[in-house]
Amino acid sequence: METGFRKWIIVITIITSTIIELIDTTIVNVSINTMSGNLGASLEDTAWVITSYAIANVIIIPMTSFLAEKIGRKQYYVGSILLFTLASAMCGFSTNLWELVAFRFIQGVGGGALLSTSQAILFETFPPKERGMASGIFSLGIIIGPSIGPVMGGYIVDNLSWQWIFYVNIPIGLMAALLSFIYLRPTKGAVDGRRIDWRGIFLLAVGVGALQVVLERGETDDWFAATYIVVLSMMSAIALILLVWWELTTAYPVINFRVLKSATLSISAVMTFVLGFGLFSAVFVFPLYAQRIIGYSAFQTGTMLLPGTLMAAMISPFLGRMLQSGLRPQYLIITGFLFSAIFGFFMSKSNLSTGSAYFFIPLIFRGLGAALLIVPLTALAVSELKPQDIPQGAALNNMMRQMGGSFGIALINTYIANRAAVNRTALVAHVTAADPATQMRLQGFVENLMAHGATYLRAMQQAIGGLENTVDRQTFLLSYMDAFLLLALMNAFCIPLVILTIKKRKAGAAQQKPVVVSDH
Repeated sequence: METGFRKWIIVITIITSTIIELIDTTIVNVSINTMSGNLGASLEDTAWVITSYAIANVIIIPMTSFLAEKIGRKQYYVGSILLFTLASAMCGFSTNLWELVAFRFIQGVGGGALLSTSQAILFETFPPKERGMASGIFSLGIIIGPSIGPVMGGYIVDNLSWQWIFYVNIPIGLMAALLSFIYLRPTKGAVDGRRIDWRGIFLLAVGVGALQVVLERGETDDWFAATYIVVLSMMSAIALILLVWWELTTAYPVINFRVLKSATLSISAVMTFVLGFGLFSAVFVFPLYAQRIIGYSAFQTGTMLLPGTLMAAMISPFLGRMLQSGLRPQYLIITGFLFSAIFGFFMSKSNLSTGSAYFFIPLIFRGLGAALLIVPLTALAVSELKPQDIPQGAALNNMMRQMGGSFGIALINTYIANRAAVNRTALVAHVTAADPATQMRLQGFVENLMAHGATYLRAMQQAIGGLENTVDRQTFLLSYMDAFLLLALMNAFCIPLVILTIKKRKAGAAQQKPVVVSDH
């Protein structure tokens, strides 16, 4: 445990490291078009810049508890910051696409470790009575990072070059590594001669890595119509089944699945999966909606997310204190899922004439919902675990959030595409030459264009094109409305699950005060 200046320097360092890692999960998205042109690659190939980072993250996260124990927590943390920073520099120096993809994978290996190791550092830094406050403050990084990524990315692409998306990490990463090296207490690695579970690591990498590729690339390549998607899906299923079997039978597992015997952890993992689904899907869908339907720039879209993020930042430091004072985490979680459902419901009612002011309230609900879910969900997840099992339980919970985000983006993207086909068919059925409303609208277009000097033939061609564009916008508007409604229903579905955990804890004999940690 630490006190005074040293304690808060460690907190600031951890928050900074968390923010830069999470910024990099979303900052690249807005620069894909620019990268594609500068590197002479197709958009489809350039998307691997995002995919490779996600694959590395999801592979390394469940291994971090084992690696930190084996190497030593301080050594592993400082080394991960330096690896992330070096890889960021090499990403900026890359001269072709596949160099960039390779260095993004390495960056993801370092970044995934930053998230998962920070929780254990907080446990060692703060006494039990202050861990709630520390967890609330630390959750700022989780909330702020993904939200400001698009803002920073849009500004950098508009005013500098895509390389600076990676260069900005260098001074911040070096400072975080230096402060961690100076202020973190030295820790020793394992000295018990524990063997490394190479089979478990291999099965984890194959199973989770293949699954991540399927989720990231499935919609683009028409899912199981692509042979490699079928092959990777089979590989993933077999590897993950073998992974669970092997980890439950080996003496030194890289992932201790036995902690899932805790019913509270298992239920929390399901809810955390939905949290990841909703959190990442909302950050993915809203910018697409704002840019594609409303016509905002990437920077404008990012700034619309900021008020909700600021509100979340304002309440986060108090949530941990509320939990530490004895408030059941379930009550905050229910409120968080309710607020997230309200966000989805409000967004599903928007239309082409909706002004930017309309989005203020639902985006506030989105930010507050995220803040009310992140810290309490992990507190609930580990509340019944033994102290030595908490790092592994939190790592599994964290992996579920990342996987929820991957599933969410993949499924929402596919859902929007499928709903677009259905909605377009329904709209086109009513837009016919025999339809009086269509005739009046077309005639209005033609008369307006002819009044500005166009010939009848030219005016008719432009009017038909304008009508097609209107149908396209309406098609995607309806599809995004359907997607937001789906998010609302998924969040609402989790509320009964949380209520079940309340009943379970009330029925228990001895109640344990929640252990408050952050979801990393």
